[in-house]
Amino acid sequence: MHRLSFAIILTLVLNGLHAQNPHGEDFVVDCASCHNPEGWSIATDTLHFNHDTTAFPLLGQHQFVNCNSCHVSLIFSEAPTQCVDCHLDMHSMSVGNDCARCHNNENWLVDNIPELHEMEGFPLVGQHQGLFCVDCHQSETQLRFDRIGNDCVNCHLADFEMTESPDHEKEGFGTDCSACHDLFGNDWSSENFNHSFFPLTLGHDIDDCRVCHLTESYSDASPECVSCHLDDFESTTNPDHISADISQDCIQCHTTDPGWKPAEFRSHDVLHFPIYSGAHEGVWTECIDCHLNPDDFSTFSCIVCHELNETTDEHEEVGGFVFEDNACLACHPTGSEEDNFNHDNTNFPLTGAHIALDCAACHMNGFQGTPTDCFACHDQNFQQTLNPDHEALNLPNDCIQCHTTDPEWMPASFDIHDDFYPLLGAHDIIRNDCAACHQGDYVNT
Repeated sequence: MHRLSFAIILTLVLNGLHAQNPHGEDFVVDCASCHNPEGWSIATDTLHFNHDTTAFPLLGQHQFVNCNSCHVSLIFSEAPTQCVDCHLDMHSMSVGNDCARCHNNENWLVDNIPELHEMEGFPLVGQHQGLFCVDCHQSETQLRFDRIGNDCVNCHLADFEMTESPDHEKEGFGTDCSACHDLFGNDWSSENFNHSFFPLTLGHDIDDCRVCHLTESYSDASPECVSCHLDDFESTTNPDHISADISQDCIQCHTTDPGWKPAEFRSHDVLHFPIYSGAHEGVWTECIDCHLNPDDFSTFSCIVCHELNETTDEHEEVGGFVFEDNACLACHPTGSEEDNFNHDNTNFPLTGAHIALDCAACHMNGFQGTPTDCFACHDQNFQQTLNPDHEALNLPNDCIQCHTTDPEWMPASFDIHDDFYPLLGAHDIIRNDCAACHQGDYVNT
């Protein structure tokens, strides 16, 4: 009975002490963790409270701070956790109140300035790498870092306004300096000028803007090559660009390498003859290898390389073979031995007397535009024929009405004779023997 009464009394005492906890009702910790039976004073060397169990672990310099410096009252939960609550803002709120953005709990030194600027969208590159903070952040105190803005002109408006070559304001240049100037460069020189809209490479890698920009207005310069290089175009003789009717679009053949070399005319394969592909790839070095006349690139030579002895045996069974440049191209338009020309695939198949003719007999003026009507080649035969006299009889000059392509124009038939005098009965037998009736006089008989 006495033991039960003592337990009840002890419980009431402990509940009373808990209600009177000077550290606040929410602080539930065994008193013996900090105090001892000798009194309420705390010996630091015997303190067993683990601050890491709270929301504010003691790291860095905070490990050596006296508890009373932060806990100004016995209710520990009232101690602030924000840096600015204990530390005076030396920057006058110019960079916000989150000290941990720049500082750590070891010291107040700042060693991540580049990273901080990248976070703010202004990386410290080029000339900005070697600047002191106060070179840009200028205010009444060197500890204020008022935000300037990320646009170049926020600091460099005076440079923009004072520049005369070119005059940025007069030319109407934008104030976005990075559009023209290299942020990684160390000065405003043309060497660090962003000329990506017209890359200054190789022969164009020059420092003097005035070489191309000849007027006060830099916008006058044309990106067309010929606007600067017309004299080069007109004075070039190998090949003569004007006589060869070469395009003034220089980049079709040239790069920006100095001296206009190397030069390539890749369109040659499509427009004229494959020389960068096919059988002729790599077998020539200069245009004059094939175009022997540098003043006339419309002429060319195949037989300068393909000699007669080389080709004669291979063309033994080729009708009309002739050892001539235009004939080579006509039969081998792609330069391939296999991909040769077949006249039967055209609208003028070679039959009869046409089979044995040399190409040049018909293609006297080249192979393009050769007419296909008989009279175009045989007008003299028509005019000189007397048996019968084609002109006197006013016969049509459409030869195929009477003739085939057999040699010597024979046999010949005059089917339209019935339009003049019907050849019937016994006369039908002599239909093709004109002399049997006309005896040389086709007009009066």
